[in-house]
Amino acid sequence: MDMDSASSVVLQALTQATSQDTSVLKPAEEQLRQWETQPGFYSVLLNIFNNHMLDVNVRWLAVLYFKNGIDRYWRRVAPHALSEEEKTSLRAGLITNFNEPVNQIATQIAVLIAKVARLDCPRQWPELIPILLESVKGQDGLQQHRALLTFYHVTKTLASKRLAQDRRLFQDLASGIYSFACSLWSHHTDCFLQQIYARDEAAALSSLERTLLSLKVLRKLTVHGFQEPQQNMEVMGFLNAVFERLKQFLECCRQVGPDSTCREKLEKTIILYTKVLLDFLEYHPCAFIPLIQRSLEFAVSYVFTPAGEGVTFERFIVQCMNLIKMIVKNDAYKPAKNIDDSKPESLEAHKIKTAFFTHPTLTEIGRRLVSHYFLLTEEELAMWEEDPESFAVEETGGDSWKYSLRPCTEVLFLDIFHNYSQTLTPVLLDMVQNLQGPTNVEDPVQLLMKDAVYNAVGLAAYELFDNVDFDQWFKNQLLGELQVSHHRYKLIRRRVIWLIGQWISVKFKSDLRPLLYEVILSLMQDPDLVVRIETATTLKLTVDDFEFRTEQFLPYLESIFGLLFQLLQQVTECDTKMQVLHVISCVIERVNIQIRPYVGCLVQYLPLLWKQSEEHNMLRCAILTTLIHLVQGLGAESKNLYPFLLPVIQLSTDVSQPPHVYLLEDGLELWLVTLENSPAVTPELLRIFQNMSALWEMSSENLRTCFQIVNAYIYLSATEFLQSYAESLCRSFCDLLKDITNEGQVQVLKVVEIALKVSPILGAHMFQPLLPAVFRGIVDGERYPVVMSTYLGIMGRVLLQNSSFFSSLLTQMASECSQEVDQLLGSVIEMWVDRMDNITQPERRKLSSLALLSLLPSDNSVIQDKFCGIINICVEALHDVMTEDPETGTFKDCMLMSHFEEPKLSDDEEPPTEQDKRKKLLALEDPVHSVSLQQFVYEKLKAQQALMGDQGFGVLMETVDTELVRQLQEFLQGL
Repeated sequence: MDMDSASSVVLQALTQATSQDTSVLKPAEEQLRQWETQPGFYSVLLNIFNNHMLDVNVRWLAVLYFKNGIDRYWRRVAPHALSEEEKTSLRAGLITNFNEPVNQIATQIAVLIAKVARLDCPRQWPELIPILLESVKGQDGLQQHRALLTFYHVTKTLASKRLAQDRRLFQDLASGIYSFACSLWSHHTDCFLQQIYARDEAAALSSLERTLLSLKVLRKLTVHGFQEPQQNMEVMGFLNAVFERLKQFLECCRQVGPDSTCREKLEKTIILYTKVLLDFLEYHPCAFIPLIQRSLEFAVSYVFTPAGEGVTFERFIVQCMNLIKMIVKNDAYKPAKNIDDSKPESLEAHKIKTAFFTHPTLTEIGRRLVSHYFLLTEEELAMWEEDPESFAVEETGGDSWKYSLRPCTEVLFLDIFHNYSQTLTPVLLDMVQNLQGPTNVEDPVQLLMKDAVYNAVGLAAYELFDNVDFDQWFKNQLLGELQVSHHRYKLIRRRVIWLIGQWISVKFKSDLRPLLYEVILSLMQDPDLVVRIETATTLKLTVDDFEFRTEQFLPYLESIFGLLFQLLQQVTECDTKMQVLHVISCVIERVNIQIRPYVGCLVQYLPLLWKQSEEHNMLRCAILTTLIHLVQGLGAESKNLYPFLLPVIQLSTDVSQPPHVYLLEDGLELWLVTLENSPAVTPELLRIFQNMSALWEMSSENLRTCFQIVNAYIYLSATEFLQSYAESLCRSFCDLLKDITNEGQVQVLKVVEIALKVSPILGAHMFQPLLPAVFRGIVDGERYPVVMSTYLGIMGRVLLQNSSFFSSLLTQMASECSQEVDQLLGSVIEMWVDRMDNITQPERRKLSSLALLSLLPSDNSVIQDKFCGIINICVEALHDVMTEDPETGTFKDCMLMSHFEEPKLSDDEEPPTEQDKRKKLLALEDPVHSVSLQQFVYEKLKAQQALMGDQGFGVLMETVDTELVRQLQEFLQGL
């Protein structure tokens, strides 16, 4: 690429690529894409983004193309890799000067230099770090800042490399530059503090930016640059200095006030200091031991004493709580159960913690957490009033909730309570005792306090198991609280029903459940929406509990389900609808067919909700889950849902539709349960299978469900299904078998086996292309036992139930193998007998016996030669399936089924699906369940005897082991 002529055309293309007009934009992007692999293209880009006279947008785009080129073409082994000469020139050009005036472009240039450094530093780019350090020392403010920014990104990138050799190189770098990095940080920090105290905010802001960048560098060097940092005086000196600097910066917060231009960056720097401590604790817990005492004193002082008043802010409190939590629960700081097995460092850390967490300290922390940090804030109370749904979602763990102070506080409380429960249990129980009886609705402070204390008791439910008689508390105190209907008491009503949900799986007597359902029924009609949503959540926890009894719930089912449906209609937020739908799904799942009389309204509403949720795929996932449980509850009646249900399945499982990314897994599950509960196939249900061919190509984790769907279609309507789709299925299966695990191979084979079981003639005809491979697998002695077992199951079906097809297949295979038919048949029987132990299922073992016996009577010398092996298999199978009648002393085949009976079910048992009934009816016609093996053996032996005569048959029987003959005679006695 000639540089002079190239610069103008590349500049023109970049200019056009910034256009808003797609007719100009698209051709320019295509042209730039073609130039990506041209020698000299990146040198032109470098010149363009280093030219500060050009348009900012054009320069920005040039940087982005350069950055993307590093990812694609910088490595030597990459296709169209950049030449070493061009890379040398580019590296030199990138660090010629650090004077980029535009912040965003400066950051992108720093990032791309770091990308090159990741690949080339230090071996191919040894001058990078020295040049950066020299530039950082310069007096020019802009150059100093840009060099420092680049220094940070390079350090961050090199620190992220994880190969042992790369880590050693970074450690060498860290030891060489650590002193300089410390002095740089210290210098900029001192400058900032002097300027802020002199109230020169403009200069202070500039120094603070440099303090922040140098601290970011130090964080990476400190955490990742030393294998044993505790042995480095400078590292430990820096970490100890962090506490003093934190105090100084927190005091600056008090001085500058909330409206200062420095405030945001000041808080960011304070958080970065805490990240240094948290990262060091995470990566070097043993090296952190000398800092435990100081860290705890610092964090507890600012979070739990008046020292923090007026200077702390929420994010800082969260970080301090995280620091306390990580120290409290760190496994490296806990002695082994046998003290003699403990490491000295663990004992030292445990000693420091024990000395710090005295009874008074723990008591104060516990009380302060509950009485201060657990209190609902004015903002939260305002949200409750103005946007109750958002409040309810936040409280149950919405996205923003995860990063707020409340969850951090609750996690810290749980960790401390778990580790120091002996001290904190009496403290919490005393707080509960002080709040006995209804609280005055005119006393908002006491209402908030009771809410906080009950929250603590709910969170610590498992820890308090032996100390709280929850059943008595529920009857004597909590029930009364729930009956206070004053609107201000909604705080307590909502908290109490939440509290019950926390204890339901911990300690709640089964005979109190009906009383709880009465409470739930009442609160589902509470005037406050938050209370109703919380009640629905507790209902879900109740029906999910292993002690749930359907018969206790049934008297309340109609009313509660109706109220749940009302709540689903009342709420408007997507997250809340999902929440309520999950409760409805859970109820339907637990009561199963008992739900049928009450779902009419829900069935009518779900199509509307589906339509309204077109832009909300997660809500649609919740609808799919509800439909799954609804279909299971409705059974055969679910056919009435098909006008809505089948288009939903069609959309959810169509990989050409974008929503399938979210809906596919649940959509496949719904498809499967719809088939399992379908009383009969419909053209529309059959048509959906057109979606399957694309699903095989995805080879995803959903393949197992896809196989189950195919099997369900075969059970539902083998003839129509196989005539429509067997050909395409065979093609898909042949492709799958080229690259699939043994387990996947078994899944394919099971489809064929089921097709043969349902329709032996049609199944063999439709899956004919797959059967030669099965035959070869048997003859070659497939090594994987489960695959071999399935091969023998398939061939057993063909031989027993479609003997003419077996004969033609045998002839075909003999021709392919250039063998005589009888010789090949002998090989098959021999391998069958030899690998019978691969078959573990009694049904398949009996099938093999029936199949091989079906070769008798025969005057074929090969079959007579294998007679001993056939009898051996039969005796083994007789041992598997014959049970002795203790009264008569005779044997009978335990696999025989004479008629179909609807099973009697208890309330907690799921009724059989339509597919279960189809399988039962199919079993009545299956030789495995309709033919007595004992009788079949007897008849086949008698026929063989008749064919050969007594003498010839006697000679044949002499080939069988005498003990086997004795066992056979014992099974056949009385026939």
